[in-house]
Amino acid sequence: MRLPDYLKRGIINTDKTKKVRALLKEHGLHTICEAGRCPNKAECYSCNTASFLIMGDICTRNCRYCNVQTGKPSALDSNEPQKLALTIKALGLKYAVITSVTRDDLKDGGAEHFAKTINAIKNLCNDVKVEVLVPDFKGDKVAIDKVVGAKPDVFNHNIEVVPSLYPKARPQGSFERAMDILYYVKNTYPNIVTKTGLMLGLGERKEEILEVLKKLKAVDCDIVTIGQYMQPSKEHLEVQKYYKPEEYEDLIQEAKNIGIKVPIFAPLVRSSYQANLALKTIIDS
Repeated sequence: MRLPDYLKRGIINTDKTKKVRALLKEHGLHTICEAGRCPNKAECYSCNTASFLIMGDICTRNCRYCNVQTGKPSALDSNEPQKLALTIKALGLKYAVITSVTRDDLKDGGAEHFAKTINAIKNLCNDVKVEVLVPDFKGDKVAIDKVVGAKPDVFNHNIEVVPSLYPKARPQGSFERAMDILYYVKNTYPNIVTKTGLMLGLGERKEEILEVLKKLKAVDCDIVTIGQYMQPSKEHLEVQKYYKPEEYEDLIQEAKNIGIKVPIFAPLVRSSYQANLALKTIIDS
């Protein structure tokens, strides 16, 4: 399928993007912006926002839509939390998204490393808002408590696709587990902002999308992002449909009718897109 013009973005090189890449290289750090080939990275960098990928760039799972490498990860870098905090300070960021590969090889899935990273950032840059986008930790509530206990400003866990697509898109994941995590966090820590994201274009029906939105309302998820899936390579799942911009506008209205507080839906929306503005909307409401 031909990529529609509204999904095309040229490569943008600015002083800001060059500075980000240079600091990442200097400290041996990764961003999901680069690893995931995000089309919005230049825009986010210019708005003092970046999404960092911790615990290496090799994932222990093999989701059929994801561009991140899969294989045997290396040992954790104990200095990474401090190096990341220093990088955020050097870049003058005001909002940082911290995500990771899935580390099923670690006993706690890397939850303690997440907590150390949040603490390092908060200690060095106390005016920076921190959003965590976490894996499912195999549903381990103790691991989740470790992360939330470090007091991130936003807790994000993506459901990624509608339930019927899990067997082919996320064979090692579970829709029910993902929903249970969102429910557990909001029910146990009612003051934290919760968030999730969904991709479209893999063969889902509109009825399935609306049903997911209703389930997210039922667990009181604050922010929902929805964007177009784009095939990273021929080895990944093929796109079944490119949704038009007006279809996203219609979905926004339906989400608001369902009761979703902050729906951020558009073709190029990714999980951390306009993350700082979404949080501000929740705070101001």
